[in-house]
Amino acid sequence: MTELGLARLQFGVTTIYHFLFVPLTIGLAFLLAVIETFYVVTGEKDFKRLLDFFGPIFLINFAVGVVTGIFQEFQFGLNWSNYARFVGDVFGAPLAVEALLAFFLESTFIGIWIFGWDRISPRLHALSMWLVFVGTTISAYWILTANAFMQEPVGYAIQHGHAAMTSFGALLTNPQLWVEFPHVFFGALATGAFVMAGLSAYFLIRKRHVAIFDRSFRIATAVALVSSLLVAVVGHDQAQHVLATQPMKLAASEALWHTSSDHASWTLFASIDPTTQTNHDVVAVPDLLSILAYNRLSGRVTGIDELERQYTSKYGPGNYVPPVIPTFWSFRIMVAAGVLMILLSALGAWLIVKERHRVHRAYLRAMIWAMALPYIANTTGWIMTEVGRQPWTVFGLESTAQGVSPTVPAGYVWTTLIGFGVIYGGLAVAALYLVRKQIRTGLDDPNREDAPSPSLTIA
Repeated sequence: MTELGLARLQFGVTTIYHFLFVPLTIGLAFLLAVIETFYVVTGEKDFKRLLDFFGPIFLINFAVGVVTGIFQEFQFGLNWSNYARFVGDVFGAPLAVEALLAFFLESTFIGIWIFGWDRISPRLHALSMWLVFVGTTISAYWILTANAFMQEPVGYAIQHGHAAMTSFGALLTNPQLWVEFPHVFFGALATGAFVMAGLSAYFLIRKRHVAIFDRSFRIATAVALVSSLLVAVVGHDQAQHVLATQPMKLAASEALWHTSSDHASWTLFASIDPTTQTNHDVVAVPDLLSILAYNRLSGRVTGIDELERQYTSKYGPGNYVPPVIPTFWSFRIMVAAGVLMILLSALGAWLIVKERHRVHRAYLRAMIWAMALPYIANTTGWIMTEVGRQPWTVFGLESTAQGVSPTVPAGYVWTTLIGFGVIYGGLAVAALYLVRKQIRTGLDDPNREDAPSPSLTIA
Protein backbone atom coordinates (compact mmCIF):
# COMPACT_ATOMS: atom_id res chain seq x y z
CA MET A 1 0.00 0.00 0.00
CA THR A 2 1.08 3.58 -0.62
CA GLU A 3 1.77 6.10 2.15
CA LEU A 4 -1.61 7.67 1.44
CA GLY A 5 -3.45 4.36 1.62
CA LEU A 6 -1.74 3.37 4.86
CA ALA A 7 -2.38 6.79 6.43
CA ARG A 8 -6.05 6.56 5.50
CA LEU A 9 -6.24 3.01 6.87
CA GLN A 10 -4.64 4.01 10.15
CA PHE A 11 -6.87 7.03 10.60
CA GLY A 12 -9.98 5.03 9.74
CA VAL A 13 -9.17 2.18 12.11
CA THR A 14 -8.24 4.40 15.05
CA THR A 15 -11.22 6.70 14.52
CA ILE A 16 -13.70 3.83 14.44
CA TYR A 17 -12.08 2.23 17.48
CA HIS A 18 -12.18 5.49 19.43
CA PHE A 19 -15.81 6.07 18.48
CA LEU A 20 -16.79 2.75 20.04
CA PHE A 21 -16.33 4.43 23.43
CA VAL A 22 -17.51 8.02 22.92
CA PRO A 23 -21.26 7.38 22.45
CA LEU A 24 -21.43 4.97 25.39
CA THR A 25 -19.67 7.53 27.60
CA ILE A 26 -22.28 10.18 26.80
CA GLY A 27 -25.22 7.81 27.00
CA LEU A 28 -24.24 6.13 30.27
CA ALA A 29 -23.40 9.50 31.87
CA PHE A 30 -26.95 10.64 31.16
CA LEU A 31 -28.53 7.44 32.45
CA LEU A 32 -26.38 7.41 35.60
CA ALA A 33 -27.38 11.02 36.27
CA VAL A 34 -31.06 10.08 35.87
CA ILE A 35 -30.72 7.05 38.17
CA GLU A 36 -28.87 9.02 40.82
CA THR A 37 -31.52 11.73 40.65
CA PHE A 38 -34.16 9.06 41.36
CA TYR A 39 -32.01 7.86 44.25
CA VAL A 40 -31.76 11.36 45.75
CA VAL A 41 -35.49 12.04 45.35
CA THR A 42 -36.78 8.68 46.57
CA GLY A 43 -33.97 7.45 48.82
CA GLU A 44 -34.55 3.89 47.54
CA LYS A 45 -31.47 1.68 47.80
CA ASP A 46 -32.24 -0.09 44.52
CA PHE A 47 -31.12 2.97 42.59
CA LYS A 48 -27.90 3.10 44.58
CA ARG A 49 -27.22 -0.53 43.71
CA LEU A 50 -27.66 0.27 40.03
CA LEU A 51 -25.06 3.03 40.36
CA ASP A 52 -22.70 0.50 41.94
CA PHE A 53 -23.11 -1.82 38.97
CA PHE A 54 -23.18 0.54 35.98
CA GLY A 55 -20.77 3.14 37.42
CA PRO A 56 -17.62 1.02 36.97
CA ILE A 57 -18.66 0.08 33.43
CA PHE A 58 -18.96 3.78 32.63
CA LEU A 59 -15.55 4.54 34.18
CA ILE A 60 -13.80 1.73 32.29
CA ASN A 61 -15.32 2.95 29.03
CA PHE A 62 -14.38 6.57 29.79
CA ALA A 63 -10.76 5.67 30.57
CA VAL A 64 -10.26 3.71 27.34
CA GLY A 65 -11.98 6.48 25.36
CA VAL A 66 -9.54 9.06 26.72
CA VAL A 67 -6.49 6.99 25.82
CA THR A 68 -7.68 6.20 22.30
CA GLY A 69 -8.59 9.84 21.72
CA ILE A 70 -5.06 10.95 22.57
CA PHE A 71 -3.55 8.47 20.12
CA GLN A 72 -5.91 9.66 17.41
CA GLU A 73 -4.76 13.25 17.73
CA PHE A 74 -1.12 12.14 17.32
CA GLN A 75 -1.92 11.21 13.74
CA PHE A 76 -2.42 14.79 12.63
CA GLY A 77 1.28 15.37 13.19
CA LEU A 78 2.41 11.90 12.14
CA ASN A 79 0.60 11.28 8.87
CA TRP A 80 -1.30 14.46 8.02
CA SER A 81 1.17 17.30 8.44
CA ASN A 82 0.12 19.05 5.22
CA TYR A 83 -3.46 18.98 6.40
CA ALA A 84 -2.45 20.32 9.82
CA ARG A 85 -0.51 23.17 8.22
CA PHE A 86 -3.29 24.03 5.78
CA VAL A 87 -6.23 24.04 8.17
CA GLY A 88 -4.60 24.23 11.61
CA ASP A 89 -5.63 27.85 12.27
CA VAL A 90 -9.27 26.81 11.97
CA PHE A 91 -9.23 23.18 13.06
CA GLY A 92 -7.06 23.77 16.11
CA ALA A 93 -9.38 26.26 17.81
CA PRO A 94 -12.32 23.94 18.60
CA LEU A 95 -9.92 21.13 19.54
CA ALA A 96 -8.12 23.44 21.98
CA VAL A 97 -11.40 24.56 23.54
CA GLU A 98 -12.49 20.93 23.83
CA ALA A 99 -9.33 20.03 25.74
CA LEU A 100 -9.23 23.12 27.97
CA LEU A 101 -12.93 23.35 28.75
CA ALA A 102 -14.90 20.18 28.16
CA PHE A 103 -12.30 17.54 29.01
CA PHE A 104 -11.24 19.22 32.25
CA LEU A 105 -14.89 19.74 33.20
CA GLU A 106 -15.80 16.10 32.81
CA SER A 107 -12.53 14.86 34.34
CA THR A 108 -12.90 17.08 37.41
CA PHE A 109 -16.45 16.05 38.15
CA ILE A 110 -15.77 12.39 37.46
CA GLY A 111 -13.19 12.62 40.25
CA ILE A 112 -15.75 14.24 42.53
CA TRP A 113 -18.29 11.56 41.65
CA ILE A 114 -15.87 8.70 42.34
CA PHE A 115 -14.42 9.99 45.60
CA GLY A 116 -17.28 12.16 46.82
CA TRP A 117 -19.49 9.43 48.28
CA ASP A 118 -20.20 10.31 51.93
CA ARG A 119 -18.02 13.44 51.56
CA ILE A 120 -20.50 15.79 49.89
CA SER A 121 -24.28 16.01 50.05
CA PRO A 122 -26.31 13.58 47.91
CA ARG A 123 -27.65 16.43 45.80
CA LEU A 124 -24.19 17.76 45.05
CA HIS A 125 -23.02 14.26 44.28
CA ALA A 126 -25.86 13.79 41.78
CA LEU A 127 -25.10 17.22 40.33
CA SER A 128 -21.51 16.11 39.72
CA MET A 129 -22.73 13.33 37.40
CA TRP A 130 -25.02 15.74 35.57
CA LEU A 131 -21.97 17.96 35.03
CA VAL A 132 -20.02 14.95 33.76
CA PHE A 133 -22.81 14.42 31.24
CA VAL A 134 -22.68 18.10 30.27
CA GLY A 135 -18.91 17.88 29.89
CA THR A 136 -19.03 14.80 27.65
CA THR A 137 -21.72 16.44 25.52
CA ILE A 138 -19.77 19.68 25.18
CA SER A 139 -16.68 17.65 24.28
CA ALA A 140 -18.60 15.98 21.45
CA TYR A 141 -19.89 19.38 20.32
CA TRP A 142 -16.39 20.83 19.91
CA ILE A 143 -15.07 17.76 18.11
CA LEU A 144 -18.02 17.90 15.74
CA THR A 145 -17.42 21.61 15.22
CA ALA A 146 -14.04 20.68 13.77
CA ASN A 147 -15.49 17.83 11.73
CA ALA A 148 -18.32 20.01 10.41
CA PHE A 149 -15.73 22.40 8.98
CA MET A 150 -14.26 19.49 7.03
CA GLN A 151 -17.71 18.70 5.66
CA GLU A 152 -18.82 22.29 5.02
CA PRO A 153 -16.03 24.88 5.46
CA VAL A 154 -17.24 28.24 6.78
CA GLY A 155 -15.71 31.26 8.54
CA TYR A 156 -12.33 31.15 6.78
CA ALA A 157 -10.23 32.90 4.18
CA ILE A 158 -7.29 31.54 2.20
CA GLN A 159 -4.23 33.52 3.25
CA HIS A 160 -0.63 32.69 2.25
CA GLY A 161 -1.67 29.27 1.01
CA HIS A 162 -3.55 28.09 4.08
CA ALA A 163 -7.01 28.51 5.61
CA ALA A 164 -7.17 31.26 8.23
CA MET A 165 -10.18 31.63 10.52
CA THR A 166 -12.11 34.85 9.97
CA SER A 167 -15.19 34.15 12.12
CA PHE A 168 -15.31 31.88 15.14
CA GLY A 169 -19.04 32.49 15.30
CA ALA A 170 -19.44 31.06 11.80
CA LEU A 171 -17.85 27.82 13.01
CA LEU A 172 -20.31 27.62 15.90
CA THR A 173 -23.32 28.28 13.65
CA ASN A 174 -22.18 26.04 10.80
CA PRO A 175 -25.38 24.52 9.33
CA GLN A 176 -23.59 21.18 9.00
CA LEU A 177 -22.83 21.21 12.73
CA TRP A 178 -26.46 21.73 13.67
CA VAL A 179 -27.65 18.71 11.74
CA GLU A 180 -24.63 16.55 12.63
CA PHE A 181 -24.45 17.22 16.37
CA PRO A 182 -28.08 16.24 17.24
CA HIS A 183 -27.70 13.05 15.19
CA VAL A 184 -24.57 12.03 17.11
CA PHE A 185 -26.02 13.15 20.45
CA PHE A 186 -29.23 11.16 20.22
CA GLY A 187 -27.27 8.22 18.82
CA ALA A 188 -25.11 8.35 21.95
CA LEU A 189 -28.16 8.32 24.23
CA ALA A 190 -29.49 5.34 22.28
CA THR A 191 -26.14 3.57 22.68
CA GLY A 192 -26.12 3.96 26.45
CA ALA A 193 -29.78 2.97 26.67
CA PHE A 194 -29.40 -0.23 24.64
CA VAL A 195 -26.31 -1.27 26.60
CA MET A 196 -28.09 -0.69 29.90
CA ALA A 197 -31.24 -2.44 28.69
CA GLY A 198 -29.22 -5.38 27.35
CA LEU A 199 -27.26 -5.85 30.56
CA SER A 200 -30.45 -5.53 32.59
CA ALA A 201 -32.08 -8.15 30.37
CA TYR A 202 -29.12 -10.45 31.09
CA PHE A 203 -29.93 -10.39 34.79
CA LEU A 204 -33.69 -10.52 34.32
CA ILE A 205 -33.48 -13.63 32.19
CA ARG A 206 -31.30 -15.29 34.84
CA LYS A 207 -33.60 -14.11 37.62
CA ARG A 208 -30.79 -12.35 39.48
CA HIS A 209 -31.66 -9.15 41.35
CA VAL A 210 -34.87 -8.95 39.33
CA ALA A 211 -36.45 -6.08 41.26
CA ILE A 212 -33.33 -3.92 40.89
CA PHE A 213 -32.59 -4.54 37.22
CA ASP A 214 -36.27 -4.21 36.37
CA ARG A 215 -35.91 -0.53 37.26
CA SER A 216 -32.91 0.00 34.98
CA PHE A 217 -34.60 -1.93 32.18
CA ARG A 218 -37.64 0.34 32.34
CA ILE A 219 -35.56 3.53 32.39
CA ALA A 220 -33.25 2.37 29.59
CA THR A 221 -36.11 1.20 27.37
CA ALA A 222 -37.87 4.56 27.64
CA VAL A 223 -34.67 6.42 26.74
CA ALA A 224 -33.95 3.94 23.93
CA LEU A 225 -37.35 4.50 22.31
CA VAL A 226 -37.28 8.30 22.48
CA SER A 227 -33.65 8.64 21.38
CA SER A 228 -33.98 6.10 18.54
CA LEU A 229 -36.96 7.97 17.13
CA LEU A 230 -35.14 11.29 17.41
CA VAL A 231 -32.07 9.82 15.68
CA ALA A 232 -34.29 8.99 12.70
CA VAL A 233 -35.87 12.46 12.65
CA VAL A 234 -32.61 14.42 12.81
CA GLY A 235 -30.94 11.90 10.47
CA HIS A 236 -33.57 12.72 7.87
CA ASP A 237 -32.75 16.43 8.24
CA GLN A 238 -29.06 15.65 7.88
CA ALA A 239 -29.63 13.68 4.68
CA GLN A 240 -31.53 16.60 3.16
CA HIS A 241 -28.70 18.94 4.14
CA VAL A 242 -26.18 16.62 2.47
CA LEU A 243 -28.25 16.81 -0.72
CA ALA A 244 -27.74 20.58 -0.73
CA THR A 245 -24.07 20.73 0.33
CA GLN A 246 -22.48 17.40 -0.75
CA PRO A 247 -24.73 16.00 -3.47
CA MET A 248 -21.98 13.61 -4.61
CA LYS A 249 -22.04 11.90 -1.20
CA LEU A 250 -25.79 11.40 -1.43
CA ALA A 251 -25.54 10.11 -4.99
CA ALA A 252 -22.82 7.66 -3.96
CA SER A 253 -24.89 6.48 -0.99
CA GLU A 254 -27.63 5.60 -3.50
CA ALA A 255 -25.29 4.30 -6.22
CA LEU A 256 -27.16 6.75 -8.43
CA TRP A 257 -24.95 6.81 -11.51
CA HIS A 258 -27.36 8.84 -13.65
CA THR A 259 -29.71 11.65 -12.73
CA SER A 260 -33.10 10.36 -11.68
CA SER A 261 -36.49 11.23 -13.04
CA ASP A 262 -38.86 13.46 -11.08
CA HIS A 263 -40.01 10.38 -9.17
CA ALA A 264 -36.80 8.93 -7.71
CA SER A 265 -36.84 5.42 -6.25
CA TRP A 266 -34.84 4.42 -3.18
CA THR A 267 -32.77 1.30 -3.67
CA LEU A 268 -33.02 -1.33 -0.95
CA PHE A 269 -30.54 -3.77 -2.46
CA ALA A 270 -28.41 -3.87 -5.59
CA SER A 271 -25.34 -5.51 -7.06
CA ILE A 272 -23.09 -2.56 -7.91
CA ASP A 273 -20.48 -2.53 -10.67
CA PRO A 274 -18.41 0.69 -10.35
CA THR A 275 -16.37 -0.20 -13.46
CA THR A 276 -19.33 -0.06 -15.81
CA GLN A 277 -21.34 2.26 -13.52
CA THR A 278 -24.33 -0.05 -13.53
CA ASN A 279 -26.48 -1.73 -10.88
CA HIS A 280 -27.93 -5.21 -11.19
CA ASP A 281 -30.61 -7.14 -9.29
CA VAL A 282 -32.08 -3.89 -8.04
CA VAL A 283 -34.84 -3.92 -5.42
CA ALA A 284 -36.23 -0.40 -5.04
CA VAL A 285 -39.13 1.46 -3.42
CA PRO A 286 -40.82 3.86 -5.88
CA ASP A 287 -40.74 7.59 -5.04
CA LEU A 288 -39.04 7.04 -1.67
CA LEU A 289 -35.80 8.83 -2.60
CA SER A 290 -37.79 11.88 -3.67
CA ILE A 291 -39.64 11.79 -0.36
CA LEU A 292 -36.39 11.51 1.59
CA ALA A 293 -34.81 14.33 -0.39
CA TYR A 294 -37.71 16.77 -0.68
CA ASN A 295 -40.54 15.54 1.57
CA ARG A 296 -42.76 15.06 -1.46
CA LEU A 297 -43.47 12.37 -4.05
CA SER A 298 -41.62 14.15 -6.84
CA GLY A 299 -38.12 15.56 -7.01
CA ARG A 300 -35.11 15.10 -9.24
CA VAL A 301 -31.86 13.82 -7.69
CA THR A 302 -28.63 14.53 -9.56
CA GLY A 303 -26.55 11.50 -10.53
CA ILE A 304 -22.85 10.78 -10.17
CA ASP A 305 -21.98 11.30 -13.85
CA GLU A 306 -23.53 14.76 -13.99
CA LEU A 307 -21.98 15.78 -10.67
CA GLU A 308 -18.57 14.57 -11.87
CA ARG A 309 -18.82 16.93 -14.83
CA GLN A 310 -19.86 19.80 -12.56
CA TYR A 311 -17.01 19.15 -10.12
CA THR A 312 -14.45 18.86 -12.92
CA SER A 313 -15.60 22.21 -14.28
CA LYS A 314 -15.44 23.82 -10.82
CA TYR A 315 -12.34 22.22 -9.26
CA GLY A 316 -10.33 21.12 -12.30
CA PRO A 317 -9.52 17.69 -13.74
CA GLY A 318 -9.70 14.79 -11.32
CA ASN A 319 -11.78 11.92 -9.98
CA TYR A 320 -14.40 13.22 -7.56
CA VAL A 321 -16.38 10.01 -7.14
CA PRO A 322 -16.06 8.49 -3.64
CA PRO A 323 -15.89 4.71 -3.14
CA VAL A 324 -19.48 3.89 -4.02
CA ILE A 325 -19.83 0.34 -2.68
CA PRO A 326 -18.80 1.07 0.96
CA THR A 327 -20.79 4.32 0.94
CA PHE A 328 -23.89 2.57 -0.43
CA TRP A 329 -23.86 -0.40 1.94
CA SER A 330 -22.76 1.46 5.07
CA PHE A 331 -25.78 3.74 4.68
CA ARG A 332 -28.16 0.78 4.37
CA ILE A 333 -26.65 -1.09 7.29
CA MET A 334 -26.97 2.06 9.42
CA VAL A 335 -30.63 2.49 8.44
CA ALA A 336 -31.40 -1.20 9.06
CA ALA A 337 -29.80 -1.09 12.52
CA GLY A 338 -31.71 2.09 13.34
CA VAL A 339 -35.04 0.60 12.29
CA LEU A 340 -34.40 -2.48 14.42
CA MET A 341 -33.58 -0.25 17.39
CA ILE A 342 -36.89 1.60 17.02
CA LEU A 343 -38.89 -1.62 16.67
CA LEU A 344 -37.21 -3.37 19.61
CA SER A 345 -37.51 -0.40 21.96
CA ALA A 346 -41.15 0.14 20.94
CA LEU A 347 -41.89 -3.54 21.59
CA GLY A 348 -40.12 -3.27 24.93
CA ALA A 349 -42.19 -0.25 25.92
CA TRP A 350 -45.39 -2.12 25.02
CA LEU A 351 -44.32 -5.16 27.04
CA ILE A 352 -43.49 -2.95 30.02
CA VAL A 353 -46.94 -1.34 29.86
CA LYS A 354 -48.47 -4.83 29.80
CA GLU A 355 -46.09 -5.96 32.61
CA ARG A 356 -44.93 -8.86 30.43
CA HIS A 357 -41.31 -7.91 29.80
CA ARG A 358 -39.88 -9.97 32.65
CA VAL A 359 -41.47 -13.21 31.43
CA HIS A 360 -40.89 -12.71 27.70
CA ARG A 361 -37.60 -14.61 27.51
CA ALA A 362 -37.28 -14.40 23.72
CA TYR A 363 -37.46 -10.61 23.87
CA LEU A 364 -34.94 -10.42 26.71
CA ARG A 365 -32.53 -12.60 24.72
CA ALA A 366 -33.02 -10.34 21.70
CA MET A 367 -32.19 -7.27 23.80
CA ILE A 368 -28.93 -8.84 24.93
CA TRP A 369 -27.89 -9.25 21.29
CA ALA A 370 -29.36 -5.83 20.45
CA MET A 371 -26.56 -4.15 22.43
CA ALA A 372 -24.55 -4.46 19.19
CA LEU A 373 -27.09 -2.49 17.11
CA PRO A 374 -26.10 1.07 18.13
CA TYR A 375 -22.41 0.21 17.62
CA ILE A 376 -23.21 -1.05 14.13
CA ALA A 377 -25.26 2.06 13.37
CA ASN A 378 -22.64 4.46 14.78
CA THR A 379 -19.77 2.81 12.92
CA THR A 380 -21.46 2.51 9.54
CA GLY A 381 -22.80 6.05 9.89
CA TRP A 382 -19.28 7.41 10.29
CA ILE A 383 -18.00 5.26 7.42
CA MET A 384 -20.72 6.68 5.16
CA THR A 385 -19.99 10.24 6.35
CA GLU A 386 -16.21 10.12 5.95
CA VAL A 387 -15.80 7.77 2.99
CA GLY A 388 -18.58 9.58 1.16
CA ARG A 389 -16.63 12.85 1.47
CA GLN A 390 -13.68 11.49 -0.50
CA PRO A 391 -11.55 12.59 -2.27
CA TRP A 392 -11.62 15.59 0.09
CA THR A 393 -10.23 16.11 3.56
CA VAL A 394 -11.81 19.57 3.59
CA PHE A 395 -14.63 19.60 1.08
CA GLY A 396 -13.80 21.76 -1.92
CA LEU A 397 -10.55 23.07 -0.42
CA GLU A 398 -8.03 20.28 0.08
CA SER A 399 -7.95 16.73 -1.22
CA THR A 400 -6.93 13.77 0.91
CA ALA A 401 -3.85 13.25 -1.26
CA GLN A 402 -2.78 16.86 -0.62
CA GLY A 403 -3.19 16.52 3.16
CA VAL A 404 -0.93 13.51 3.75
CA SER A 405 2.58 13.96 5.18
CA PRO A 406 5.01 14.11 2.22
CA THR A 407 8.14 12.78 3.94
CA VAL A 408 6.84 9.88 6.03
CA PRO A 409 7.69 6.60 4.25
CA ALA A 410 5.33 3.66 4.17
CA GLY A 411 7.53 1.70 6.57
CA TYR A 412 7.09 4.31 9.28
CA VAL A 413 3.32 4.31 8.83
CA TRP A 414 3.32 0.50 9.06
CA THR A 415 5.29 0.78 12.32
CA THR A 416 2.81 3.14 13.96
CA LEU A 417 -0.15 1.21 12.52
CA ILE A 418 1.10 -2.04 14.05
CA GLY A 419 2.10 -0.27 17.28
CA PHE A 420 -1.31 1.34 17.68
CA GLY A 421 -2.91 -2.00 16.86
CA VAL A 422 -0.99 -3.75 19.64
CA ILE A 423 -1.85 -1.04 22.17
CA TYR A 424 -5.50 -0.95 21.13
CA GLY A 425 -5.67 -4.73 21.28
CA GLY A 426 -4.29 -4.67 24.80
CA LEU A 427 -6.79 -2.00 25.82
CA ALA A 428 -9.62 -4.05 24.32
CA VAL A 429 -8.59 -7.16 26.25
CA ALA A 430 -8.26 -5.23 29.50
CA ALA A 431 -11.58 -3.41 29.06
CA LEU A 432 -13.49 -6.56 28.11
CA TYR A 433 -11.97 -8.46 31.04
CA LEU A 434 -12.97 -5.76 33.53
CA VAL A 435 -16.48 -5.37 32.12
CA ARG A 436 -16.99 -9.14 32.02
CA LYS A 437 -15.79 -9.40 35.60
CA GLN A 438 -18.24 -6.68 36.63
CA ILE A 439 -21.10 -8.47 34.89
CA ARG A 440 -20.23 -11.86 36.37
CA THR A 441 -19.94 -10.36 39.85
CA GLY A 442 -23.25 -8.57 39.47
CA LEU A 443 -24.46 -7.02 42.71
CA ASP A 444 -23.63 -7.72 46.31
CA ASP A 445 -26.38 -8.66 48.73
CA PRO A 446 -29.23 -6.30 47.76
CA ASN A 447 -30.44 -6.28 51.38
CA ARG A 448 -27.22 -4.71 52.53
CA GLU A 449 -27.72 -1.28 54.09
CA ASP A 450 -24.79 0.60 52.52
CA ALA A 451 -23.58 -0.21 49.04
CA PRO A 452 -19.93 0.25 48.11
CA SER A 453 -19.07 3.21 45.94
CA PRO A 454 -18.10 2.66 42.28
CA SER A 455 -14.48 3.50 43.10
CA LEU A 456 -14.31 0.69 45.67
CA THR A 457 -16.04 -1.68 43.26
CA ILE A 458 -13.35 -1.06 40.66
CA ALA A 459 -10.58 -1.57 43.23
